[in-house]
Amino acid sequence: MAVPRITREATALLVVDTQERLVHVIDNGDAIVANAVVAIRAARALDLPVLLTEQYPKGLGVTVPQVVSALGDAYRPVEKTSFSACGAEPVVKALRDADAESVVIVGIEAHVCVLQTAIDLLERGYNVFPVANAISSRTSDNRALGLDRMRQSGAVLISTEMLIFELLGDARDPHFKTLQSLIK
Repeated sequence: MAVPRITREATALLVVDTQERLVHVIDNGDAIVANAVVAIRAARALDLPVLLTEQYPKGLGVTVPQVVSALGDAYRPVEKTSFSACGAEPVVKALRDADAESVVIVGIEAHVCVLQTAIDLLERGYNVFPVANAISSRTSDNRALGLDRMRQSGAVLISTEMLIFELLGDARDPHFKTLQSLIK
């Protein structure tokens, strides 16, 4: 059985619902946003496709400013009402168009939108890598259960550091110093 790997050529980053009214009630919300920003900056530096969803922004607000800033000109939110990002056709199409084999996920909430997205992506044949230190829920129990269910379903949990070093592969990579500075 092949071990799923995160490669620059076939990986996309999916940022799920890092919205104003959600982040403020999320367990460890500031750290989750900070780690999501690290993942976004790494993905952008390496030219990975970055997708962003917003769950019912009229009610939950728009994406937090730190994430918008990290995305820069790639900030193009896909509005959704389905809990899974795969319920939004623009997300599915963008992943298909990017020829992604693997999807790295950051965002909220672990036990709802992130979980349902991860399961749908796994069912569609993607390798799924939830960034555990960039994912949370309103309670630590729901976060733990969401991450556990993703793992049991076949997702491979990683951290922001694991993401960066797997994407780099070698300290001689020209992006090494830039990306290393994101985690110092």
